[in-house]
Order: sequence, then structure tokens, then C-alpha cells
Amino acid sequence: MGRAVACWMPLLLFFFFTTSSSGDGNTAVLITFKNSLTNSAALYSWNETVNPCNWVGLHCKDDGVIDKLTLENMDLSGMIDIDTLVQLPKLRALSFKNNSFEGPLPPLNKLTSLRTLYLSMNKFSGKIADDAFAGMNSLTQLYLANNNFTGPIPSALLPLPKLVKLSLENNQFEGQIPDFQHDFLLFNVSNNHLNGHIPVALAGINLASFAGNDGLCGKPLSACKSSRKKTIIIIAVVSASVIALAALVAVAYFRGRRTKTTQVKQLQVQGTKAQTKFAVMGRKEFVQSPDHDHKGQLHFVRNDRERFDLQELLRASAEVLGSGNFGSSYKALLLDGSAMVVKRFREMNNVGKEEFQEHMARLGTLSHCNLLPLVAFYYRKDEKLLIFDFIENGSLASHLHAKRASGQPGLDWPTRLKIIKGVARGLAYLHKEFPNLTLPHGHLKSSNVLLDHTFEPLLTDYGLVPVVNKAHAQQVMVAYKSPEFIQSDRTTTKTDVWSLGILILELLTGKFPANYLRQGKGANADLATWVNSVVREEWTGEVFDMDMRGTKHGEGELLKLLKIGMCCCEWRVERRWDLREAVDKIEELKERDSDDDFSSYASEGELYSSRAMTEDDFSFSINR
Repeated sequence: MGRAVACWMPLLLFFFFTTSSSGDGNTAVLITFKNSLTNSAALYSWNETVNPCNWVGLHCKDDGVIDKLTLENMDLSGMIDIDTLVQLPKLRALSFKNNSFEGPLPPLNKLTSLRTLYLSMNKFSGKIADDAFAGMNSLTQLYLANNNFTGPIPSALLPLPKLVKLSLENNQFEGQIPDFQHDFLLFNVSNNHLNGHIPVALAGINLASFAGNDGLCGKPLSACKSSRKKTIIIIAVVSASVIALAALVAVAYFRGRRTKTTQVKQLQVQGTKAQTKFAVMGRKEFVQSPDHDHKGQLHFVRNDRERFDLQELLRASAEVLGSGNFGSSYKALLLDGSAMVVKRFREMNNVGKEEFQEHMARLGTLSHCNLLPLVAFYYRKDEKLLIFDFIENGSLASHLHAKRASGQPGLDWPTRLKIIKGVARGLAYLHKEFPNLTLPHGHLKSSNVLLDHTFEPLLTDYGLVPVVNKAHAQQVMVAYKSPEFIQSDRTTTKTDVWSLGILILELLTGKFPANYLRQGKGANADLATWVNSVVREEWTGEVFDMDMRGTKHGEGELLKLLKIGMCCCEWRVERRWDLREAVDKIEELKERDSDDDFSSYASEGELYSSRAMTEDDFSFSINR
């Protein structure tokens, strides 16, 4: 019973965190901010016993200074206390995306150091003051989409020198678009009530970014009606009265307006909301590659796919899916109707061309029902593109953590069991195919588990450790959040097992792992620690996600999977289960308990209650 028993032996838990003179102050500031919110249950880790750098939604630099506050998909509401946030002078990024905040825009211009601001998908409303963003000269990205803002687009955005991304779609803005002179990477004002001539500097932006505004004209939409027709009419009826002339001009005007309205409505049918031309990536950069890579040739790694070239890809309409740790991702809709995901990587410039192509070709040979296959890639020294099929059903993370409509159920137990079995099989296949790699996956987390229409899981972002720049990999990849790397700067073949364990606990609890929100070292509060503390102090049932249905007659199997997750998260590598053992245990799980549900554990003297476990039954060591 060796390792299986070892990871259940009760040991004293020690919590270490770095404190500083600013740490205590940050704690008080953030607790004050939390108290201004309502429905803040998602901020479960925000308490004075834990270093703020380990709190959910917070990001600290190496010196402990808080620079990012990312509270997304948490159903938060109440007041955003800007006056309190001002006390975090190094705050650079702020996101409250997909919550339930409402009312007018808070006084954000007090946060003059912000570079990125996400307020999309809330219930903000009313006019935005013309000076709402005055003085925010560091702001590069502003996302206000999917709210209920009214009135004109604030002109205070015009003088912001670094603004390159502006997302205002799906609001009630009216009036003319300010005369922006910015070189936007992203600009979208679709589905508002805007009118007038589109500024010349925006003429090269995809026309779908202006769709749904009946009063707009000018490139890239149809041309604004000129006075030529009016002049002809004036010559023809020069002897007519002023009244007759006015009437004719009016007829011409309204006829032109109806024509323009029809064109814009047709555009709405042809395009989708929030689309942007794929050439926002910089079409010339890829066509005129400095590496002379066959004039921008895509390299296909599979022979079972219809081919397309880079030009076709760059001409495709594309939707920005998001910006991750490696770079931006796009959904590109090709002319034949197929949808592809294009991931843009900029942190792979330390690997040579031949080595990169050889590794991509190796990834292309992989074939497993629980891996999302690589379709093609593009190489440039300072930038790479990886191309995959688009999976409509989204990621496991979105199903676990995104705000659901009222009455919409969460994932049930049979579906969650199916998902974790598929994840385990895909991970085992990677370890079999890459026996010489320490980290065959290296970045296993719920957002990198996609779900097809039957909820079969597909692993993605696997096998990238050999080609990602080492310094960047150690900052962002999941494997480098593991206990062994935090403690001793090392990873092992069991590091992917730790990631699997955290994923299991996330799947069972419905809580997002704080492990992945921290950068650098010194952080030690994680999901496994929280699960262990709850199990030791309360009924084990308190651990499980309240939104998980279909658990009747399956409590024993739930507890078995919880044990597997804990043994995979064992802090000491030598006591952690290896992958084969974890996969075998997962494969044994069923949706419903059997008559001898705990027989295998009872043989080891490990008897459980279906509702609770004692400390001796259920604990794991994090002896550091």
C-alpha cells in the first residue's frame, strides 16, 4: 500500500508567505475593496491569513507589488471602489469582465497608471462623461463592449497616445465617431446608433466593426452621398421655386438614406458581430517574411486536411477570441465555410527554424481521440502561427466558471467523469509518445481542455515546452507552478501528474485554482491546500460543486476521484502517484457506486463515511 497510504497520512500543514511593509497595507486596502462588492463569494481566498499575492484574481510582480486585478466571470456586483484602488499605485491592468455591475461608469480616470481596462459584459449604463478618460495616457486597451452605455463616444479618448485597442460594440452609443488618428490593432463600434462619416484613419478597418449602425457611411462602408445629384437637379429646375427645389433635394436625400440603410442591413447578414479582419495581425509582416519562407507559406503537418494558403487565411473574416499567456488567438472563417483557430506566438524566438519545424512535424504525427490535432504552422523568427480546428463547445474552464443564464444547469457528474477519463487517456498517450520529454504536456489546465459536441475532451497547448523561451515558460506555464519548481527549481515526469490532480480538484469543486494566477515564486496557497483544510475541518461534502447534478448513488465514486486528485497533488514528489497509477485508478471509476464500492480501500484499512472523512482518513502531506 506504500505510496497510496503515504499520501493520506495526517501531517501538520504549514503556510508560508512573504510579508513586506507594503503587504500589510495592501491587505487592508483590498479587504476594504472587497467589502464594497456584493455577492463576493468567489473571493474566498481574500482573507488576512493569506498573502494577497496568493489571492484569487490578483497578480504580483517579483517584488510583491500588485500590478493586475482580474476579477472575471464571478457574478460580482455592487460598487467598484475606485478611491480604494487608487491606493495601489502600480496597478497596470484591471478587469471586471462578465460580471453584474450596473449604473454609470465609475471615475476611472483616477487610475492614471492603468494600461489595460476590461469592463465588457456587465450592465453599465448612461452617458460617459466627456472627460471620463482624461489623463489616462498609459492606457493601451479599453473594452466596454456588451453594456448599455448611451450618448456620444467620449472625445477624451482622442488624445490618449498609446490606445491601440478599443472595443465599444453592442451598446447604445450615438452621434458621430470621433476623429481618431490612432493606428488601432482592434477597433469595434458595431451595433450602436452611430451616424455620419467614418474618420479617414479608420477606413482600413474591417467593415463588420461598423455593422449595425444605420447612419454610418464612408470607407469601409458605402460612400456617403455627394452633392452631384443635387447639382444636376438644380440645373434642371433652375427656374423652379425654392420650395420645389427643396422638395426635390429632400426626395434625393431620403432615397439615398434608404439605399444606405439597406446596404448596412445586408452587411449585418453577411458578417457576424464583433468580427475583425484577420489582417489586424499585420498582413504585410507575414507576406513579406524576412526569413524568405517561401513567400509566407503555411506548413501542413497532416495529409488528411484540405489545404489553404496564407493569403486565404489573411483574407478570412476573423474574430478575436482572446489574449492568453502566449499571445492572441483568432477564429478565422475560411471561404469554404470551415472555421480554424489561429494562435499567435511571440515567445519562441530562441529556437531555430529547423528545430522548430522538426518539432511541429513530430506533433503532427500524434493521433488520439483526446488530443486536438495540429493542422498547420507558420514560421517566422520572431513570430509563429499554430493552426487548429475550431471547437464550438468551448473549454472546460468556460463550462465550469463562466456565468450561466438563470436556470441553466452546470456539468453533471457523469459528464465530469467522462471528461476526466478522456483527459487522463490523452495525457497518458502524450507520455507514451514523448518518453524523453520531462513535460510531455507542461500546460495542462481547464482552459486547455476543449469539449466537443458530445463533451469528449480534447487536450490543447501540449508539447510546447521544448519550443517556448525558457524564461517565458517559467513565468506562465502550469508546470512551473508546481511544488517541485517553487521549492527547488526542477520539474519531473510527475509534474504533469500534479497538474492533473489540480484539474481533478477544479472539476469536483467548481473553484478556479489560485495556483495559476500567481507569477514567480514564494506563493504556496493553492486549491489542494484549500480542499485539504475543508476536509479536515468540515464534512467532505462541503468540497463538491453545488452545481454538480447526477451525483445520487455515486457519492462513493466522487470520494474515490477526490482521493485520486489529492494523491496526484502530493507536495513531495516521491510520494506522489505516477501517471500510470493515477490513470488506472481513474479508469476504474463508475458513475454509480457498486456493492463493494470501497473494498479496495478497505483492504488498506482506509474506511470512509459517504458523507464525511476524518483527518486520519483524508489528508495529504505538503511538508516543505
